[in-house]
Amino acid sequence: MGKLKGFLEYDRKVEDYIEVKKRVQNYEEFTVDLTESELNEQGARCMDCGIPFCHSGCPLGNLIPDFNDAVYRNNWVKALNILHSTNNFPEFTGRLCPAPCESACVLGIINPPVSIELIEKYIVERGFKEGWIKPEPPQERTGKTVAVIGSGPAGLAAAQQLNRAGHMVTVFERDKKVGGLLRYGIPDFKLEKHIIDRRVEVLEEEGITFSTGVHVGVNYDAEKLKEFDAIVLCGGATSRRGLPIPGADAKGVVQAMEFLKRNNEVVDGLEKPVEALYAEGKHVIVIGGGDTGSDCVGTSNRHGAASVTNFEILPMPSKERSAENPWPFWPFTLKNSSSHEEGCERNWSIATKEFIKDAEGNLKALKTIEVEWVKVPGGRPQLKEVEGTEKEWPCDLALLALGFAGPENTLVDQLGLATDFRTNIKGNNYQTNVPNVFVAGDMRRGQSLIVWAISEGREAAHHVDKFLMGSSSLPVKEKGDLPAA
Repeated sequence: MGKLKGFLEYDRKVEDYIEVKKRVQNYEEFTVDLTESELNEQGARCMDCGIPFCHSGCPLGNLIPDFNDAVYRNNWVKALNILHSTNNFPEFTGRLCPAPCESACVLGIINPPVSIELIEKYIVERGFKEGWIKPEPPQERTGKTVAVIGSGPAGLAAAQQLNRAGHMVTVFERDKKVGGLLRYGIPDFKLEKHIIDRRVEVLEEEGITFSTGVHVGVNYDAEKLKEFDAIVLCGGATSRRGLPIPGADAKGVVQAMEFLKRNNEVVDGLEKPVEALYAEGKHVIVIGGGDTGSDCVGTSNRHGAASVTNFEILPMPSKERSAENPWPFWPFTLKNSSSHEEGCERNWSIATKEFIKDAEGNLKALKTIEVEWVKVPGGRPQLKEVEGTEKEWPCDLALLALGFAGPENTLVDQLGLATDFRTNIKGNNYQTNVPNVFVAGDMRRGQSLIVWAISEGREAAHHVDKFLMGSSSLPVKEKGDLPAA
């Protein structure tokens, strides 16, 4: 695929960024476009590697060498058709996916891998620009009705697939607008919300009904779901982890998603800034080193924080793969996001011991201690505090980016659903213990990637369609169930 010896002729390219001083003044995306010829060259780097491990690296099973070759040959319509055959929303994954496909790229063994995510983004953007992406409503309707709970990537993917099968699909979303964490968890500087809106318009024109401001089990009786022939739960893993240490009730200790959601609502003009959730002039400490923590860093810098510090309890990763982390597995290596580059002091192997309050109950500092991870033969590493390393850090706003523990219990209890030991909803072939109730995305597999959510939504749709009709022509990636984690 691609150009013979193209990987020897062309270097890997990715998008440049607008300089930090300019981009932190607003919430717009800040990448600099590549030219068409540069994109052709990036497609040309795809090797005829024989066994494309990128397929297995991608949870969606995207036909990566095929669309790379089409881009190299300047056949963008073909590239778009190939991409859409496995991925409903490449405009989301092309911006937000950590690209496990690139980690599994064969070229990556000896050279920088093919810029797969970059190519994916430009294929779909070209499709929207040229008007190639149009609504494709089903020619016939089955008379079956399906309720999809949650409008994140899993819910949207399940809804589109089931609508294509001819079922009447209603998507329920508890927030004011459609998109789930795409809209309310991802900052606009990573995903401008008109990107979601234009796709939702296509879905609506295809015949999907969206009902917003509807929190099933709270302001919408779960009993009403019995009106539908099938139900697909795609509400995400929204139960947030706290930090149960002294002073956790201090004013200024805030969950990251509360902070990010409010900011997105402010940018969208839906809400006004709240001082307690605004970082201007404050010493901000973000606890948690993942993507959510990084998003808090970028948002705090745009607020005009006095300082931004990031704590991670794990050790600092190495810059290269270790012997225990070989190709083609996901590399646990040091990653600096664009938000980190905008200004942030990063600290590893550090644990927060106490939130220190003033007389009015406001957060004024954090107390920490350094930790080390001791290897235990045949067991998991054990956390050990390092004596004499206690330290106090000035802090007005502590953002807890500690991940999610699983789905909320509202629907689990009301529908009588079985859960696993991690509180995720059990779904054998995505079907719960209640026969017409299915589950997909983070509610089933736990907190995961957007690309996994889309994959789960697509796979669940196949099994729902089969349940309703006895068989299904919707694509399924593999026989049987996908692993829960």
